Amino acid sequence: MKLLYITSSLPIGTQETFIIPEIQALAAAGHDITVIPVHPRGGFIHDDARSLLPRSLIIPLISPSLLAGFAHPLRHPADSLGACGALLTRTPRHILKNAAALLKALYLARTIDLRSFDHIHAHWAATSSSLAMALHRLSGVPWSFTAHRWDIVDNNLLSRKMASASFVRLISRSGLALVRSRVPGAPKEKIHLLPMGVDIPAGIPAPRNIVPGRPFILICPANLLPVKGHRYLIEAMGSLKKSGTTVRLIIAGSGPLGDELRALSAAQGVSDRIEFPGRVSHGRLLSMYTRNEVDAAVLPSIDLGNGVREGIPVALIEAMAHGLPVISTTTGGIPELLEDGAGVMVPERDPAALAEAIALLSRDAEVRTVIAARGRAVVQERFAMPVVSARLIELFETHGATGGPRA
Repeated sequence: MKLLYITSSLPIGTQETFIIPEIQALAAAGHDITVIPVHPRGGFIHDDARSLLPRSLIIPLISPSLLAGFAHPLRHPADSLGACGALLTRTPRHILKNAAALLKALYLARTIDLRSFDHIHAHWAATSSSLAMALHRLSGVPWSFTAHRWDIVDNNLLSRKMASASFVRLISRSGLALVRSRVPGAPKEKIHLLPMGVDIPAGIPAPRNIVPGRPFILICPANLLPVKGHRYLIEAMGSLKKSGTTVRLIIAGSGPLGDELRALSAAQGVSDRIEFPGRVSHGRLLSMYTRNEVDAAVLPSIDLGNGVREGIPVALIEAMAHGLPVISTTTGGIPELLEDGAGVMVPERDPAALAEAIALLSRDAEVRTVIAARGRAVVQERFAMPVVSARLIELFETHGATGGPRA
């Protein structure tokens, strides 16, 4: 199949690395994929994303060249009016975003042969899917989108998009519940639960042993954002120091809370036990796992209310795939991943419970082994990329130009 993949910024920028294995798997299966980021920004390109550059069409969201798109309505007024009407909204925060998506869609309709594609798929129910829906209205090519979590809460024409799309992919049961709360009467026949997949490396040592002569090392692979709950982890590190438990922590991520979290580390007296390396490339992160440089992963996520909480974090899935025991909280979609002993779960905003869980893993090799083995088995059964990509391909073929009606 010839697929058009709409992203937010990928392959440019520091985010969306979790989409890369999916695109690579589809390409490896023989599908012709073109990636179009809505708003390529940041200038940074992950090493893993470089392989996507030859198949990407990178056009700035705001560019003089996009003005050429205004010629399309003159040639195809009916399609253009349909695309414009599809993105009309009265919500102030969405008006400019959808207008920019429309302008980009008109430009793409003029400069590439949209009808040569069999299917259009967007990641995110926000502006990415606005662009995808406009491209569908301009070309008639079937489309779909993957909704994650914050984009469901954002609710940018979510009901209209679900009605227009051939199918909607949700990555967690908690995401499904959120959709049902935002879109009463959401079309059940269009919704498919399919998590994000990960590559599972071979040759993971079982059990992992702590390297002699070094302390137990935790990693928290998460951007420095409120929803990630880093402050409770830092407070737990303070408790562990007071109890005499020696643990080191790597907080691998960047974000607006950096200065605040460093100050908290100092106040807790654990600056010497916590490392803030900033953004760690995806390749380097996985290398740390395979080279046994860390002993466990932790994600102390919290629920911020109004649906702002974790889905099923790919950061945890990847750690589990590499044989690491993981610790997280009972928020969002995390219980869907860690239920049945696949990881240690503690209540959110509970430093004492976090400290207890960390201490348990640090001292008990048998517990680490059992949890790591169960976690890896769960990932192999439900989140392995071959399993996920095969199901996704089936959906594309069923709902593509060659397999279903073109609305």
